[in-house]
Amino acid sequence: MPGSLHFEAPTALQYFATLVAEDASLSPLEAAVCVAQDEYPQLDVQSTLDEVDQMAGRLRRRVPADAGPLQRLRLLNHYFFQELGFAGNVNDYYDARNSYLPDVLRTRRGIPITLALVYVELAGEIDLNAVGVCFPGHFLVKLHMPRGDVVIDPFNGQSLSREALDDRLQPYRRQRGLTGEYDAPLGLFLQPAAPRDVVARLLRNLKEIHRTAEDWGRLLAVLDRLVVLLPDVWEERRDRGLVLAELGRFDDAVADLDHYLRGRPQAADVAALRQRQADLRAGGPRWH
Repeated sequence: MPGSLHFEAPTALQYFATLVAEDASLSPLEAAVCVAQDEYPQLDVQSTLDEVDQMAGRLRRRVPADAGPLQRLRLLNHYFFQELGFAGNVNDYYDARNSYLPDVLRTRRGIPITLALVYVELAGEIDLNAVGVCFPGHFLVKLHMPRGDVVIDPFNGQSLSREALDDRLQPYRRQRGLTGEYDAPLGLFLQPAAPRDVVARLLRNLKEIHRTAEDWGRLLAVLDRLVVLLPDVWEERRDRGLVLAELGRFDDAVADLDHYLRGRPQAADVAALRQRQADLRAGGPRWH
């Protein structure tokens, strides 16, 4: 029709950018679903969210109106781990599909953070106060209950005591020198994770998987999202620049490295990266 307006649909990355633009409105579940669009470009995000809503609705209808928090928690755990059968993928933990929520919903297998995203969503639907926790090495869920907090491992449904949490934390404390007079209290590691931090942790899991496999194309897609999500974390821009160099996109790589060097002028890798920039400007070989 002459004179009609034409609007192009946003790309997956542009849509993701709108979701994570403001902390107040950032939904980690929806953002996590969008991450799967890199692997499944035709993914219907709303259909995946509707699937979670349907699970929540079935749970909500079976919870008595007068059920107390402890009864609600028991019903949630039975529904999530027993009836729905969600569990950690112990056979192939580092499969990237464990980080894609549509796959997790289909197979009922995932890693702690993707399982936690679904668990927290269901908990909220039955008026339980559940939050994700970026515990070192293993994402957890904490529920605020009348008699004190309960910490759940979403990988297997286990309720973790303070002693068990302390044991899990010891390798991290030793590695970081957080022992003796420098010991950090357990509560410091059980703070609720901000939505932006949850999405960043999910993406960084994928980043490590693709980096290890040297899958530069998939790694670039993850880094594009990390740069959008964490625009002031210069290291993500640096890492994207190095991946762009691997893909032969030298001009783009130089621009990203320049951004990093301006933001981190005192970083230990400045000299090496300036040389890398010079090589890229000259169309030089890849850096290994």
